[in-house]
Amino acid sequence: MPENKYPIILAHGIARFDFLVEYFIKNFAVFGLSPSVMNYGLHYFKGIARHLRNNGFDVYHTSVSFAAGVEQRAADLRDEVNRVLKLKGADKVHIIAHSMGGLDARHMIVRLDMAHKVASLTTIGTPHLGTSFADWKLARGGDQLIEVLGRVLDLAGFQDLTTTACREFNDEAQRAEAANPVVYQTYASAEEQPLIFAPLQLPWAVINEHEGANDGLVSLTSQSWQKELAGDGGVKKSINQRSFPVAADHLNQIGWWDLNELKKVEWWRPDKFNAVAQYERSIKNAYLEIARSLESV
Repeated sequence: MPENKYPIILAHGIARFDFLVEYFIKNFAVFGLSPSVMNYGLHYFKGIARHLRNNGFDVYHTSVSFAAGVEQRAADLRDEVNRVLKLKGADKVHIIAHSMGGLDARHMIVRLDMAHKVASLTTIGTPHLGTSFADWKLARGGDQLIEVLGRVLDLAGFQDLTTTACREFNDEAQRAEAANPVVYQTYASAEEQPLIFAPLQLPWAVINEHEGANDGLVSLTSQSWQKELAGDGGVKKSINQRSFPVAADHLNQIGWWDLNELKKVEWWRPDKFNAVAQYERSIKNAYLEIARSLESV
């Protein structure tokens, strides 16, 4: 059994799709099914919390603003962390964050004075250096779309994913991140375009042209952040940069498979669809490996 005394918090990315499904069902009563029926087993991190709990870890989902700016999302995450700390009577948490959830956590730690409450931050698929797809989209009218849709839904978070916005924060935060006690580690993955979830193939092409290998939304370089943080007085801190143990696109990284993953399996194999369960299990075990790596932190 794990000996780590700190609970683990899973921090989700921007525009979480399970929220959209739940909202749609609640408001439109799809097929006459109740949300409780449709949401059974449906979560942004598919089956991951349950898998970690079954292996003895104390794990909590969090929920932050759907697509608000990173400062609002960071404040929401702070409230979630404080909720878990109060519930468990713990001093600190480990955060495992996917995509923008990693930026939320970094902003929370630096700008909201939460470094003393976070033992470690592990990011998966996080655009630490931004994503050129956000740059590309905003340059083609995306900012106008955000402004229009912003009348009914806060979408400011997409502007915080540009390479400029992330570079400015990195420059501002580096000294504090180098000096604080938080252990940082990143996990990065990429796939070739034919294996990428279909809706992410256009972003993959844009990012591949500008940044190279990517997961359909974030380049390997951006996911990896940087090797070392430099602070005042010669203070330095290494960032543990790791490859995600499973070849995965941005959707796969949180436990979901897509039809293109079946291209990895020979068409003639009778157990072709069993490969789906095996693949999802490998993602869950990747998170278990990460959780176990935190036992010594």
